[in-house]
Order: sequence, then C-alpha cells, then structure tokens
Amino acid sequence: MCVQNISDQQLVSSFLSGDSLSIEHLILRHKDKVFGYILSKVKDVDLANDIFQDVFIKVINKLNEGRYNEEGKFIAWVMRISHNMVIDHFRKHARVKMIRSTDEYNIFDIIGGKEDCTEDRMIHKQVVKELKQLVAYLSEEQREVLEMRFYADMTFKEIALECNISINTALGRMRYALINLRKLQEKHDINLMVQ
Repeated sequence: MCVQNISDQQLVSSFLSGDSLSIEHLILRHKDKVFGYILSKVKDVDLANDIFQDVFIKVINKLNEGRYNEEGKFIAWVMRISHNMVIDHFRKHARVKMIRSTDEYNIFDIIGGKEDCTEDRMIHKQVVKELKQLVAYLSEEQREVLEMRFYADMTFKEIALECNISINTALGRMRYALINLRKLQEKHDINLMVQ
C-alpha cells in the first residue's frame, strides 16, 4: 500500500507498534507546513530548523510516553506543539535589564525596541512604569535578588554573600520572582514586550 493512502493515525499506531519508519513518513508528510509556520514566526532559517527538530523530538517523546490521544488530529497536535515551542523560544530570549533612576532604585528597562520616535518612547516609558508596578508586588526577598541580579549585575554567588544566604536560595528567589512576575503580568493583563 502507498504511504500517501495511509492516515496519520495509522502511521502513529504503526510507530507505537515499533515501526520507526512511520514517524519518518509523518515528519516528511507535514514538514513543509510545520517548518513554514515556524519560519513565519522566527524569520530565521537556521533557528527555524533548530526549533523544527526540537518539535519532532518532543513529538516522538510524547508519543513514546503515551501522551497522544487525539485520534485523527495529529497535525493539529503537532502545530500546537510548534506554536508553544516558538513562544518558549521568545520567552527564553527576552532580555530584561535594569536602569538606574535618579530617585528610585528599582526601575527596569526592556531591551528590544528602538526609541527613534515619540510613539516608541511613550510605549517604552509605559512598559517601564508597568513593570515597576509589578515588581512592587513581589516579596522583599524576591525584589532584592531581582534588583541585585539585573540592576547591579551581580552574580548569584555575590548575591548569596551579600544576603548571607546559599546560592541555591538566591537562585530559588530569582526563579520565584520571575514566575510571580509572569503571573502578575497575566493577572493585570499587561504586555511587557516592546516591539
């Protein structure tokens, strides 16, 4: 029987039964659509290739773990994974740093946009203001580590010594600070991305 006549679900079942060629057929069948989608979002061929490979590694792992149960909707499932991995890429590579203010110590600056027109400057100013408001909701311990790391550019070892805590505690506080900032951003429906 010709591979083109075999459904995605049949190929998935065949792969789960031990036929490793089936996953290759699935990848080849949907390569253009998945790669095209990723490329349209990241605008870089090498990066798109990397994410594409990561997507199918994740697909294979999830299939092997028995975490696929959407019969007949394989490509929709793969496209959701692709979308999530593109989002993860942008989250990982967002750059946040602090700037010093004349009267305050905890103002942030979001790198990513050029302030070459009045509108950009206004948006940038609003983002900084909103981020500052979100940081104020953090516990004192989390805020302190965040400021030392991004504002003073201190290493976690230096932060640990300064605060008289272990490096793991400093890392934990930073991790929870970032998690809480994401939650606060969603709760208050604030977009901190500067285009």
